Amino acid sequence: VQLVESGGGLVQAGGSLRLSCAASGFAFSHHAMSWYRQVPGKEREMVASILRDSSSKTYGDPVKGRFAISRDNAREEVYLQMNSLKVEDTAVYYCNLQWMGEFYWGEGTQVTVSS
Repeated sequence: VQLVESGGGLVQAGGSLRLSCAASGFAFSHHAMSWYRQVPGKEREMVASILRDSSSKTYGDPVKGRFAISRDNAREEVYLQMNSLKVEDTAVYYCNLQWMGEFYWGEGTQVTVSS
């Protein structure tokens, strides 16, 4: 399994970013995918999840109404559109696969929101 995130960066509060996660090494279209984030000293928290056929999407309370998760099974990619960014969204964002009781993570991409 390989998960490679991209699209992070520095943005001003109120701005937008789009994260991408390129997946390989497993049957991508058969699995739900998620985005998590982590701030130093805090636990990793779920940001958004999407079922394998995009029929259902779940969001963490802090990002509801601002973030949108999507996927392209043909490209084996999952995305996170982040709008109306806040300083408190600053974190490392990770792509996640949960499979057979295992958690798989990418290296993460840093998102920094300045005031």
